[in-house]
Amino acid sequence: MDVIERNSELTVFGLPAEQGRWLLIPLGMSILLCLGSVYSWSIFRKPLESELNISATESLLPYTVALVFYAAFMPIAGFYIPRIGTRIMTAIGGIVVGVGYILSSFTADIGMIVLTYGVIAGTGVGIAYGVPMAVVARWFPDKKGLAVGLTIIGFGLSPLIAAPLANYLIGRYSVRLTLRILGIAFTAIILGIALAMKLPPQNWCPRRIAAAPASTVMPSYPAHLLRSQSFYGLWVCYAIGTLIGLSAIGISSPVGEEIIDINPRLAASSVSLFALFNGVSRPLFGWLSDRFKPHYVAIMSYTLILIACVLMVNAQKGQIVTYVVAFCLFWFCLGGWLAMAPAITLRFFNPDRYAQNYGIVFTAYGTGALIGTLVTGRIRDWFGTYAYAFYLMALLAIIGILVANFMLKRSDRLYS
Repeated sequence: MDVIERNSELTVFGLPAEQGRWLLIPLGMSILLCLGSVYSWSIFRKPLESELNISATESLLPYTVALVFYAAFMPIAGFYIPRIGTRIMTAIGGIVVGVGYILSSFTADIGMIVLTYGVIAGTGVGIAYGVPMAVVARWFPDKKGLAVGLTIIGFGLSPLIAAPLANYLIGRYSVRLTLRILGIAFTAIILGIALAMKLPPQNWCPRRIAAAPASTVMPSYPAHLLRSQSFYGLWVCYAIGTLIGLSAIGISSPVGEEIIDINPRLAASSVSLFALFNGVSRPLFGWLSDRFKPHYVAIMSYTLILIACVLMVNAQKGQIVTYVVAFCLFWFCLGGWLAMAPAITLRFFNPDRYAQNYGIVFTAYGTGALIGTLVTGRIRDWFGTYAYAFYLMALLAIIGILVANFMLKRSDRLYS
């Protein structure tokens, strides 16, 4: 009864906690919307190539380095969130991202842009990225997957908002001033929301759960994450899912132009549709992960990837519908893995250590991103076409199905 009384007294934004907690989702989404602007770097590439007289490969370096540092600092930040606190960690990440953007606006060569945007801004993204998910996961013990999936929509849909905004600002002002404006805006937004990124009291749960009879046994979790078979199953599945998804993202437009022979402008604009599927899939897969065994959801994702691969292996010039359906599936499944991985981490491992645990699991994303972008480029260089990449993706999807079936399950051992 004491727990129920404490829950009824707790408020969030002046509302009863069970109602007010839903406001944390759009706030967390807004933070990730700012952080996800890193995916809109392509908007800055052409103006910088002209201004600095650099090659396309050089103009891609800040984005590549930003992804590496973002992935590298996720596990580091995960270990410091419980020590420093969610609000301070969010503020630090927001300031570092903003400083990276602002300093980039004053640089005169690509090397300094790599340092300011790639290293500094990328580090800031890695510091702040995990906080909104950790906060909503603790406030939604009854709907972890759905809540996390809704929150990370912000990161997936960010290019739909940030890219047109950046393009407008560049046209109206300049690429330098645009970087400065975005840096100041992102810092202000994230700092303002950081105050709301507060965890609930220890063991808080919704009133209906607290009032339910304690007829079920409390779940146990692995004492050591790295000694659990479940971790390695999740890590491999996540790496495969992101490797395929990020590879597909990287070749979306060129595949449309080279294999399907569609207009370059149509190929570029279709990316907005793909990004929409990438965003919508996150709450859906998060919800599915709450209600079904994770290996079933993972196998479904890999099956959709196999369908997309078969479509593209048989695709011919002019088959625009085939191309659009296949890449909608690729982007859809990538968004799904970005929701499934945190949801499964919460389900398999101690939720109180979620920030640390997901930081370690997230290294699979970095590995998949690095290998995927390198391999697809090599395939294009070796064979003169991206078509053979889909055979490799299909093989990886089959491996993913096998790993999910045998390893992506809660282990009965090593629990204490």
